[in-house]
Amino acid sequence: MPEVKRFAVLAALLAGLVLSGCSGPAAGTRALTGPEIYGEIEARRQAMTFVAVARRIEPVAEEQCRLRNPRANCDFRIVVDDRERMPANAFQTLAPDGQPVIIFTLGLIAAVRNEDELAFVMAHEAAHHIMGHLGRMDEIAAIGADLFGRLAEASGEATADEIRNAQQLGAAVGAQTYSKDFELEADALGTMITAEAGFDPLVGAEFFFRIPDPGNRFLGTHPPTAERVAVVRAVAADLGFR
Repeated sequence: MPEVKRFAVLAALLAGLVLSGCSGPAAGTRALTGPEIYGEIEARRQAMTFVAVARRIEPVAEEQCRLRNPRANCDFRIVVDDRERMPANAFQTLAPDGQPVIIFTLGLIAAVRNEDELAFVMAHEAAHHIMGHLGRMDEIAAIGADLFGRLAEASGEATADEIRNAQQLGAAVGAQTYSKDFELEADALGTMITAEAGFDPLVGAEFFFRIPDPGNRFLGTHPPTAERVAVVRAVAADLGFR
């Protein structure tokens, strides 16, 4: 297993707690209350769980990346967005040098109930990169922008601003048309990565039931929860999970 040196987790979350026994607080400080102590301990536990899960998911994701997309940069960097009050979210992006980055907000880390859920979300985001979804989305958006722009120009009456607006609309429609398929593909591969890393993808997929169900909205970015869970269960069954 490679050395874990790419996890930018809040130093404060990983710092050991110093809880005095009989001695009082140092000069200029105040004693922590019970809820504050619990909060610090829970934050540290969550951080340690995050690092432990990332240690197991990363090498599996990198191996799958090299097998399925050998031309891609497979050196995953998994980081935490430590800004407070950011909504619960996890997403995959690329650094300027092309390195794949998976970003978790503190809210998302706090929202998961166990390491299986955390592992599943992490594996899902890694799968987006392995399958080249960002690049494919850009290509589809460009095609949509070009098509809508040409249609606007063909009318002979569209202004330059109207043509630009049509291009922006076309890009959005093109990208959203395929986003649901990409999410299901990431769910399937994420299930495999989760299982190979030693976690239970069926337990991990329970996270779906605690986030809003997007339903089957026209041009929605995510498929209905039932459809996503069905994909996970089918792949997990093939892997021997019941």
